[in-house]
Amino acid sequence: MLEEVERWLSTRSWSVADRPLHKILAAKRATGQTVSVVLPALNEEETVGDIVAVIRHDLMRQAPLVDEIVVVDSGSTDRTSEVAAAAGARVVHRDEILPRLPAVPGKGEVLWRSLLVTSGDIVCFVDADLRDFSSDFVSGIVGPLLTDPDVDLVKAMYDRPLGSAAGQGGRVTELMARPLLNMHWPQLAGFVQPLGGEYAARRSLLEQLPFPVGYGVELGMLVDALHLVGLDALAQVDVGVRKHRHQDGQALGRMAAAIYRTAQLRLARGHLVRPSLTQFERVEGGFEPRTYSVDTEERPPMVEIAEYAARRVA
Repeated sequence: MLEEVERWLSTRSWSVADRPLHKILAAKRATGQTVSVVLPALNEEETVGDIVAVIRHDLMRQAPLVDEIVVVDSGSTDRTSEVAAAAGARVVHRDEILPRLPAVPGKGEVLWRSLLVTSGDIVCFVDADLRDFSSDFVSGIVGPLLTDPDVDLVKAMYDRPLGSAAGQGGRVTELMARPLLNMHWPQLAGFVQPLGGEYAARRSLLEQLPFPVGYGVELGMLVDALHLVGLDALAQVDVGVRKHRHQDGQALGRMAAAIYRTAQLRLARGHLVRPSLTQFERVEGGFEPRTYSVDTEERPPMVEIAEYAARRVA
């Protein structure tokens, strides 16, 4: 298995510099494929506008790589929607997509619903909390999908500083996701950022995948894509450094529990662990237990949704 991963790293692990933008654009013209960028957003007014503006300037006006930018707002209480629209994105509210199916909280829910309001042959997901954003995050991961017909999904890889400490971000990746993948899906051990929120894939793949509604969406998608299309259809591209807002330790604990739950469901569908997590907070007089439910719901492959099928026919 180690030899397979090493071979994959040498053939499916690239740098953004490996595909100059002019070559990516030539491949886009030759293939006629379209590209949608989706930003799932919840209270990201400080960063979402800059991300949209950079993509529009670099990859729509200066270079016609991206055909649409859609921000899916999952219930922001700040000015996320207004800022994103002013920067040039099309803003869609999560609850307006597929209204017959009540929405549940979670990032995966937003990504799943975004397939219904985008049209690109290639869909690129970008987290809306990135700082010092570079359009390389988009062109880098879209490039292989336009130039290499055998590639179906591309993850970004990058350094993740924690404050001023280089390489100390991605704590849930190192403590939960990487051990799980190495032990249970060793073919995926070569992914540097398996939980990263920046990745692109062909619509033809995404519409066949179930989507965990919460934080487990990235791990679930990677594992399911491996089984559906095989390791050689997956790739990663180095895009530099990722700076973003970091969550506190308890939030990371809940994220880790959701990721473990996602992995466990894929390992043994018939044997379910307790879908909740108890954490402790100090209050006057001692510690108070607080129990949170762990995301257990998954959305079916989009091709099974009648509204999506009807849209494709139309």
